[in-house]
Amino acid sequence: MTTGNMSAMASGDEHVAEVMRGLVRHLNCLNEDNKATRKRALEAIKKETIEKGLSGGVLQEVFSCLLKPLLKCMSDPMERCRETSILMLTDFIRCVPQPEDSLVYLMPCLTQRLGGKEIIEPAEELRVYIMELLSLTVEVCGKQLAPYLDDMIKILQVTIVDPCPDVKRESCKCTVLFAKSVPEHFHMQAESLVKPLMQSISHQHSRVRVSVLEATGAVVQHGTGKNVDDVLSHMAQRLFDNSPQVRKSVTIVVGDWLLNMRDRYSYFHKLIPLLLSSITDEVDEIRLLAEEFWRKTGEQWERENEADIKDKMDFLLAPPPLYPAGVERPGLGCRELVVRNLGRLVPAVSHDVTDWLVPTRVKTSQLLRVLLLHAEDHCTQHLQPLLATLHVACGDSEREVVVNCREAAKLLGFFVLPEVFLQLLLDHVEAAGSSRSPWTPLMVLAAVLEGSSGPLLGPHLQRLADTLARPDVCQESQQVLSESSPVDK
Repeated sequence: MTTGNMSAMASGDEHVAEVMRGLVRHLNCLNEDNKATRKRALEAIKKETIEKGLSGGVLQEVFSCLLKPLLKCMSDPMERCRETSILMLTDFIRCVPQPEDSLVYLMPCLTQRLGGKEIIEPAEELRVYIMELLSLTVEVCGKQLAPYLDDMIKILQVTIVDPCPDVKRESCKCTVLFAKSVPEHFHMQAESLVKPLMQSISHQHSRVRVSVLEATGAVVQHGTGKNVDDVLSHMAQRLFDNSPQVRKSVTIVVGDWLLNMRDRYSYFHKLIPLLLSSITDEVDEIRLLAEEFWRKTGEQWERENEADIKDKMDFLLAPPPLYPAGVERPGLGCRELVVRNLGRLVPAVSHDVTDWLVPTRVKTSQLLRVLLLHAEDHCTQHLQPLLATLHVACGDSEREVVVNCREAAKLLGFFVLPEVFLQLLLDHVEAAGSSRSPWTPLMVLAAVLEGSSGPLLGPHLQRLADTLARPDVCQESQQVLSESSPVDK
């Protein structure tokens, strides 16, 4: 060590000693019974330290001496004293060069104040300040907080469900920061944050819902991956949220999972419907965001599975001979993801399209159209359940559901050969005369024929005409249609 360094250290020690001598009287006053005296002492300490512009090294040493008295003041009966001590601690953590040195005393104190079964700090504003202090600590200390995993989880479990909305939001922010700071440790206890997050995901304030969604994304992303099923139904409900910002958050979280979650391949069939549902959102920003995430997901899947789809990449890039005009064809990776998961998606769509909630039925009918556009001729393999779904949905009392399903049926005409779809559709038409809604098979048939090709239909026109001309088809359908039809509604 050079003589210059030794002199600087000596000078620094002298400066620290000088500052501390000036603070002795104020520190003694912190033990006085008079609350005004304690308040003035804290303000004087702040003026002589934080506001004095001390150098980093000196401030670090002073903070080491002041840490325990300031932590003790967090329990002061006077709210203003508690507030001043919390804000001073925040300033110190922000300014000192080694804030991690304070963790051994700071974290137990914060855990005591926030992580117990009962709320010790009664003032909501101060709980917000404490959470801001904790978030800053996570931000500046990073991996140094790994030994305090249990304390952090105890705090977050309580504060995420705090009655104060601002505490909830700051807790969610802190959760995201902590998950990213110590991912190799966080996954061990991430699961314990799922329940409190789901308790807050439907909070009346949209900004809280957004924060909870962001925290949920981080918890699942940096967790074990076993909690996807615990959060999916809650995430799906947020797709119907009145707030566009909430729906946008769902899109971002699900899109990020599809791209980066370690076990994402196991959950493609559950995540894909959520992202594709955002592609039909009424807000352009959300729709474009979902399309971008979906495009990136497809391209990434192509790169990761290039060997398996090499032939398709070389020879199947051109669209089919019949393709909807003015519609951009999804990329190969996107189409393959839908095709490979369609068998698991169709039953879920068939179930949700009959849900008792109108928004769910509308969203599901929109999703069905998007899925069929991606599946193309692979719809043939699932034609029977698809037609059964369309027959039910086209009898819906909600006009938008009927319109969406007719558009989906039209896509079947583009992608499925007439000899295949007519075999099933005409059987449905012939058997529908005695049903309560005989018009739905005719409606589906008309939509499919609209999408099909005239030359391909030519050889089947006679059979089609003979079926439609049968009295038990045309007369019975006409009679029921005149009584009640969803088209008229």
